[in-house]
Amino acid sequence: MLQKEEILKLFSLEIRQALARLPLDFERLQEIRLRVNAPVLCIYENQEFYISREGMLTKDIRNSWTIPKKEIQETMEYIGNYSLYAYEDEVRQGFLTVQGGHRVGIAGKAVVEKGCVKALKYISFLNVRFAHEVKGCASNVLPYLSEGGRVCNTLIVSPPRCGKTTLLRDCIRQLSNGTCKMEGQTIGVVDQRSELGGCYLGIPQNDLGIRTDVLDCCPKTEGIFMLVRSMSPQVIAVDEIGTWEEAKAIETALSTGCKLLATVHGSSIEDIQAKQVFQALLEEEKIQRYVLLSGQRGVGTLQAIYNGKGERLC
Repeated sequence: MLQKEEILKLFSLEIRQALARLPLDFERLQEIRLRVNAPVLCIYENQEFYISREGMLTKDIRNSWTIPKKEIQETMEYIGNYSLYAYEDEVRQGFLTVQGGHRVGIAGKAVVEKGCVKALKYISFLNVRFAHEVKGCASNVLPYLSEGGRVCNTLIVSPPRCGKTTLLRDCIRQLSNGTCKMEGQTIGVVDQRSELGGCYLGIPQNDLGIRTDVLDCCPKTEGIFMLVRSMSPQVIAVDEIGTWEEAKAIETALSTGCKLLATVHGSSIEDIQAKQVFQALLEEEKIQRYVLLSGQRGVGTLQAIYNGKGERLC
C-alpha cells in the first residue's frame, strides 16, 4: 500500500505541506514532476494536473504553483538523506530508487568524460514515480502461460503506461511462490531500471516471491549472462527488451534450458514481428506466448493471449 507519509518525506517542506493538503487518494497517485521555474505537475488516475501552492489539483495553469530552484535542491537533500555523494553511481544513471521502491528520475547538466556520463550536476528536473503493486493481477493470465508443468517463453506486449511492468511483477511473484498448478520456480530478475523489484540498499521493496534473485541496476545483456552462470534460474525475467544485444543474450539463455518472461513495447503481434531484433526468436518459434495489454478499458486491459503460432487462446 502506498503510504502518504512515505511520499511526503521525499519533498521539501513547502512542497510537502502543499501535497499534504491534496484531496486525493494517494494509492492512485502515479507521478509528481518538479522543474525549476515551472509548474508542479502530477499524474493522477492517468490524468495530468497542476498543483497549486494551497494544495489543490487544477487544470488551469494560471492557478498552478511555479517552484524555484531551492525547492529542487532541498528535495534532493531529503531524497539523498543529506549524503547524495553516496548515491553517485545511481545519479549517474539518471535515477534513484528510494525506500518503498519509488523511483526518482533526475536530469540536469551531464558531466561527460571519454564519451561516458561521469556525473550529473545542477540538477533542475525531478520525476518521482510511485511504485504500485497490484497483487493478484496476473491470476487470470497465468493459466495460459504454462504447458506440461513448465513456464512458456512469454512476451507481455503493450503501449507505454498500460500495466505491462505491473503484470510482469505479479507473474514473477506468483510463479516464484508457486501456484496450485505449478511448483515454485527459481527466477532470476535483471532489473536494469529498478522498476520490478524497486530495490533500496539491495533489498527489493516490491514482493517478487520467495525464490527470486534480483540483479539491480544491471544492464540486461550482462545481467542475463551473470544470472545464468551464477544463480541457475529456471526462469529469466526482464522488463522492456528491445536491442540486438538483449535479444542475443536471451537466445543464449534459452539454449541452456531457461524460460523467459519479458515485456516489450507494442500494440499487436504484428508490431513485434516487424521488429528486426526479434526475428531469430520468432523464426525458431522460441516465443510460446504473447500477452497483449491496452488501456482501452483502463490500465491493464487484457486484449488477448496468443500462442507461438499466432492462435488466440483468450
